[in-house]
Amino acid sequence: MSTEDTRHNTLVPAVPAVGSDSPFRQERIARDDAPQYVLPLVVRIEKAEPPARTDALETAARAVLVLLTDERSTGEGEWAAAVRDWQDARIRKVVRRARGAEWRKAGTLPGLTVHGADSEVRVFPPVPLDGWPKELAKLQVSGTDLDDPEPVAPAEAGLPVLWLNPGLDMSAGKAMAQAGHAAQLAWWELTGPERAAWRESGFRLAVRTAARERWAELSGSGLPVVRDAGFTEIAPGSCTVVADHPALRARL
Repeated sequence: MSTEDTRHNTLVPAVPAVGSDSPFRQERIARDDAPQYVLPLVVRIEKAEPPARTDALETAARAVLVLLTDERSTGEGEWAAAVRDWQDARIRKVVRRARGAEWRKAGTLPGLTVHGADSEVRVFPPVPLDGWPKELAKLQVSGTDLDDPEPVAPAEAGLPVLWLNPGLDMSAGKAMAQAGHAAQLAWWELTGPERAAWRESGFRLAVRTAARERWAELSGSGLPVVRDAGFTEIAPGSCTVVADHPALRARL
C-alpha cells in the first residue's frame, strides 16, 4: 500500500561472500543521495471475489523475487538499469489495487503477473518516484483491506517464513509491501546455490504473524529484519517482518 524504505540488522556471515552484493547493508549510506525509484505492485481485488489476505501477501512476496530474477532484470536486460538504479537507492515498493478494466489496462504495461491460490499480483519494473505511468498512477492505494475467510494453517516445515510483527496493525497493502521487502532481504543474503534452489521451487514461502512471545527472539536472532521508514501507518524504525529462510537460520 505504501512507499517503503527497507533496512535490516547488519549480519556478519561466516563466509564473507554471502550477501556481499546486498544493497540493504546499513553501511551503504550513499544510496540516500541517489535518485529515488519505486517498485510498483498491483493486486487484483474484484468486489465479488477478493483474494484472501495471506495468499495476497505471499503472492506479493513471490512477485518481487520473480521480478528480480527475470532475465530482463539482470545483465543487459531491458529492465536491468532500472532495477540497478532502484537498488542503489532506497528500496521502495508501493502496492495499489485494481479491478475490471483497470486491471486489464495494467496488464498491457511491461511487467509480470504472479498467481497465488486465489490472488493475482502484477509487478512492474521500477519507475522514478515521481514518474509513474498514468495507467498505474490513477490506481487507488487505499482499499486494500483483506481478510482470511478461514483460519490460516501453520507454515509447512522447511518452508521460508516471513514473520509479521504481531504488535503492528498494518493494512493488507502495507503488509504486502513489507513481505516483499523481507523476501528481498532474504534473497540478498543467500548464496548462489541457495538462490537457485529457491527459484527452482517457484519461490515457495509462507507469510505468518509471529506469536507475541516469539517476536523478541525472532527480531533479535540475526535473521534479516525489515525496518520501516515510517512514511505511512506505523512509526519510523518499526520492525515489521523477519525473513526466516532455513538456509539463513542454519548459519546463525
